[in-house]
Amino acid sequence: MRSRQVERRKRTRHLVELGGLVVKAGLVELTGDDRATILGALLWIADRLKSDRHDQARELWVTKGKQAFEADPATQKRTDRSVPTICR
Repeated sequence: MRSRQVERRKRTRHLVELGGLVVKAGLVELTGDDRATILGALLWIADRLKSDRHDQARELWVTKGKQAFEADPATQKRTDRSVPTICR
């Protein structure tokens, strides 16, 4: 049972970190916390990643994401746990 609890906590932390990215991107404020709009935007992103131009989209988004992490003072101090390890 202990290992199941550990796995559940890992999954919960992962989901919270992903939600933090949605907040960090400003999507909650920009959409008025409209979950359908946020989901629609995420589905649009998924469609782009499934397209034949997925490499271009991914490259653009990775660049913008890294710039946002670098510009964030919390990221610079490494106190923001929502920053993926790859960006630290």
